[in-house]
Amino acid sequence: MNEEAQTRFPAIFWYANLTELFERAAYYSMASFVVIYLGQLGLGTYWPAMINTLLWFLIYFLPILSGTIADQIGFRRALLGAFVLLAIGYFLMGYPVWLGGAGLAPTIEREVTAGANVVLPAVVGILLIGFGGSIVKPCILGTAQKTAGLRATMAFAIFYVVVNMGSLFGRAVAFYVRTRPGAALSAIFAVASTMAILAFLVVAGLYRGPETEPGAGTAGRPRKSVAEILLGMIRVILNLRFFLFLLVSCGFFFLYNQVYVVLPLYLKTVVESKPAMDIYTMANPLVIVCFQLLVTRLFGRMRPIRSMIVGTVIIGAAMALNVIPIVVGGDLRASLAGWLPVGSSIVVASIALGAFAELFTSARMYEYVGAMAPKGQEGLFLGYANLPLAFGSLAGGPVGALIFNEIMARGATRRPDGLLDLVPSMNATGWIILMAVGFLSALSMWLFNRWLEKAEAKEKAQASGT
Repeated sequence: MNEEAQTRFPAIFWYANLTELFERAAYYSMASFVVIYLGQLGLGTYWPAMINTLLWFLIYFLPILSGTIADQIGFRRALLGAFVLLAIGYFLMGYPVWLGGAGLAPTIEREVTAGANVVLPAVVGILLIGFGGSIVKPCILGTAQKTAGLRATMAFAIFYVVVNMGSLFGRAVAFYVRTRPGAALSAIFAVASTMAILAFLVVAGLYRGPETEPGAGTAGRPRKSVAEILLGMIRVILNLRFFLFLLVSCGFFFLYNQVYVVLPLYLKTVVESKPAMDIYTMANPLVIVCFQLLVTRLFGRMRPIRSMIVGTVIIGAAMALNVIPIVVGGDLRASLAGWLPVGSSIVVASIALGAFAELFTSARMYEYVGAMAPKGQEGLFLGYANLPLAFGSLAGGPVGALIFNEIMARGATRRPDGLLDLVPSMNATGWIILMAVGFLSALSMWLFNRWLEKAEAKEKAQASGT
């Protein structure tokens, strides 16, 4: 086999990436609207955030378990089952409007008015989406790893680009479909179900699993039982260094989660009655696609911890941007250059700046965890590196909803058009609290690293007998 054949990606690699594109398109076609949609269905202003948090937690936490299940039954079977779960889950999210007799209220009220015909399919749908989605990524990443050969770095770079292309594609299609005459917001779940079905067809018709591809690479890691995985998780969390890192790094992912909790609530209830959240949140993947290589080239040699601290400060500053129109006394609903309301424009800028924060933080976190792990346990710790994402997201929903409802919206009055007029001081306080979470998280991360460096230096001194 010549060198070109050894470094060329096999067909299964591209089929896996096509599958990932449709899966991400399905997820992001509806992700920006979950809190708004459930609120309009009558679940109030707290429960939609709680349900959305459950979804994020499952997607980040369950791959620890679902990856092992996929290894045991094979990637192809796992993916086929995952997309069945996803298609049904997305359908159940739209079911209350399509077949359950529920309607979408024009505004989101604090009180819960929805009945079992709404709550039951919505919760089951979220569970299925979380379980199904947690299976997909380990399979696609596993395929990339096993088929990359000598081009692993390029393989994962392609994967990351495909993720963001799928995000853009799903949001664009959802916007087109939901804005057609006579369409309701529930149409986004029809888009998501369709994308999941397309992914199923790609797997059924083209994908055969990396073990069936000639020259597909080395075999995967030894299989672990669920009990071994749970014991490994306990072992990692009980490690003082990792536990402290888990605490200090959760702040970043807590704030990242607010793009899908506080920002939709803020826009829908305060700024405009029909915010184009799918279009607004496209700022995130657009920034990543356009600036990933530049940021990597300019800051790739920055130490991982410094990069993470910079990213956490940036995402705190992204939240602080929303204070600007409040301080200058501008009208949040006034049109900016005849296009977007001022409040919406600032939110888009917040999302874009948060994407820069992600470029500095997300990938470097894995590098830092690997370096922090005890010698010989790097693989074990990296296997649980997603825990900060899971627990940061777990806190993001309830705390974000609390900040919005009990601080930002305290003393608010409702306008004739259904939007809220917030008390400026309370509105600013909420954003300042979110900013402070970012800045305090960055400070705690710096302090943790200083402590870790001193502890490691002391251990080395003791080991050398000096």
